[in-house]
Amino acid sequence: MKRILLAILLCLAGILAAVAQENAPQNQKDDDALPRFVSLRSSPVNARSGPGVKYPIEWVYMQKSAPVEIIAEFESWRRIRDWQGSESWIKSSMLNRSRFAKVITPGESNLYAKSNYNAQIIARVEDEVIGEIKKCPANNDFCLLRFNQFEGWMPRQNIYGIYKDEIID
Repeated sequence: MKRILLAILLCLAGILAAVAQENAPQNQKDDDALPRFVSLRSSPVNARSGPGVKYPIEWVYMQKSAPVEIIAEFESWRRIRDWQGSESWIKSSMLNRSRFAKVITPGESNLYAKSNYNAQIIARVEDEVIGEIKKCPANNDFCLLRFNQFEGWMPRQNIYGIYKDEIID
């Protein structure tokens, strides 16, 4: 009888702990919400088929600061999606919170002096080039990007690394 009572008490304790954990306030910041964009910390970065070193390397990213989207987390591993839609697992230490964008339109894209198509073109940027996101204002179809010594505005539709209505100040 004592064993049955002990088993029932242990089950109740487990249920109560689970309920308490479910109702506890989350320590997760908005920056940690999924999905979210980050960038590659270095080059090369191994992309694996699963969350651990025992999983085979599927490919190696060779472009430092390339933007990737975190779509899942498991311990210190992050499942990412790249600009081509490929998904793989990367160790979280290989990722950086700095925001970068990759030009995804084929050929060259214009970099404007102001956030409109009628502004002066200050540079042309080839596809797959990476620039730092400086600002993406609300209600604006353009983002301010920095490519080495050039800083200017590019349409959001031409870049990967920011959500459609995301604001970066």
